[in-house]
Amino acid sequence: MSSEKPKNKPLLEIIFNVALPSWLLMKFSGPEYLGVVLGLIVALSFPIGYAIYDYARTKETNFISVFGFFSVLLTGGIALFELSVEWLAIKEASIPGLIAVFVVFSGIYGKPLIAKLLLNESIINVDKVYNKLSDLGKMNEFVTRMAFANHLLALTFVFSSIMNYWLAKWLVKSPAGTAMFNEELGHMTLMSYPVIAIPSMLMLVGLLIYVTKVIKELTGYKYTELMIQQ
Repeated sequence: MSSEKPKNKPLLEIIFNVALPSWLLMKFSGPEYLGVVLGLIVALSFPIGYAIYDYARTKETNFISVFGFFSVLLTGGIALFELSVEWLAIKEASIPGLIAVFVVFSGIYGKPLIAKLLLNESIINVDKVYNKLSDLGKMNEFVTRMAFANHLLALTFVFSSIMNYWLAKWLVKSPAGTAMFNEELGHMTLMSYPVIAIPSMLMLVGLLIYVTKVIKELTGYKYTELMIQQ
């Protein structure tokens, strides 16, 4: 019996977490269709539903899904309770900001998050890396450079926090609880992908390249040589 871990489905994640909620908010939250409250609830049900589906499929709590779930709840609360749109901007900035703080503290009080992500025992032969570093006396240098990479990872979330705040302030002007607010919220969600998500992904790819180069420079191993065969 195969015990292969279920793979992520990026296309479905984009559809259910970005495209469908945005489309519903922009096109069907007017009084002639679903209305403001029902339109928002239906739109928010898609990312929540996908988070539940993904958990049932993988039997694991996804880090991104957890933050996405709370993001949806906060967005819904701001709209349903008709809070000031300033709270939306604060909320959009707070989630990546909190992640940035978590990343920094992970390096201070434990194993840096960047190391947990890229030096994962299920992906590469970690013992082989550490044994080689120890034999060559380069463990301290490796730790220092991983700490630097971890700070760069935190900066990607700082970038996301700043851009989220700016995007919310720029695009969402109407009072919460109105059809225009829902439409602007949908537009903001769509725009966040090219303006924030893609640059952040490119930054993460750059970090991956940096870490693989550090490993090769200090151990002589290519990252592909260390990967565990599934």
